[in-house]
Amino acid sequence: MFESFMTKKNKNKGKFRQKLVDKYRLVILNEDTFEEKISFKLTRLNVFVLGSLFSIFLIVGTIFLIAFTPLKEYIPGYSSTKLKKDATKLVYKVDSLEQELKKNDIYIKKIKELLTGKITEEQFDKDSVLVPVHYDKDTMNINPSEADLEFRQEVESADRFSIFNEATKTVDIVFFAPVNGTITDGYNLKNKHFAVDIAVKMGTPVKSVADGTVIFAEWTAETGHVIIVEHAQGFISIYKHNTALHKHQGDLVKSGEVIASAGNTGEFSTGPHLHFELWNEGYPVNPVNFIDFE
Repeated sequence: MFESFMTKKNKNKGKFRQKLVDKYRLVILNEDTFEEKISFKLTRLNVFVLGSLFSIFLIVGTIFLIAFTPLKEYIPGYSSTKLKKDATKLVYKVDSLEQELKKNDIYIKKIKELLTGKITEEQFDKDSVLVPVHYDKDTMNINPSEADLEFRQEVESADRFSIFNEATKTVDIVFFAPVNGTITDGYNLKNKHFAVDIAVKMGTPVKSVADGTVIFAEWTAETGHVIIVEHAQGFISIYKHNTALHKHQGDLVKSGEVIASAGNTGEFSTGPHLHFELWNEGYPVNPVNFIDFE
């Protein structure tokens, strides 16, 4: 009896295996012409394996979407990334506010003690705080170092030659007189008049003192029409109180080229004249030292 049971069991296993490997044909036909379009040869084992792989792929893909994409925010139980960042910022702000409140409490407590006269005196031994230091003048080296001597020499040179002293360096550039006329007000450092005023007739042509570039050509309420020209070697020439300007900002001008017409514009003007300034390396210089106006 036992042998017949085992034999029957083996036969069932054989049938099950045979069913797994039995081949089936899946055919897709054209319904009208019965033409075979696509056909597949399948077994139950292949269908089971493909179904299992597709299920595993679907599960892995779903886990990936939930774990590494923002889609997880729409799943109940998951919090938003933005919400976490906001919560972290709020935690830091709360901690900072707590520190500020502690400081304010201490400050208010001290102010209250000050106003109510409950300040206690602190006693300490001043001799233990201020420890006298003794120096031996015979062993101390009080002679200045080489770096100290060089620094002192630089300071003395800077004091000896003020920034408003007249320029004494050699200048290779030759300046052309902007206008010819009588100087009514000269260069004066004490009055901070860093220019010369030349009396001229209304509309007298004003010429550039050297080759350069116009860096400013505008109207100002105090000095009227103003034009400024930048030259080589750090020189800048300024022409004020003009009645008209003939050049614009960015124009290149030649030495002796007419750039404006003298006039009497601006609140500070007292009559037809040219207010002329000459600057070098950011400091004013006396134009008479470079230009002959008569």
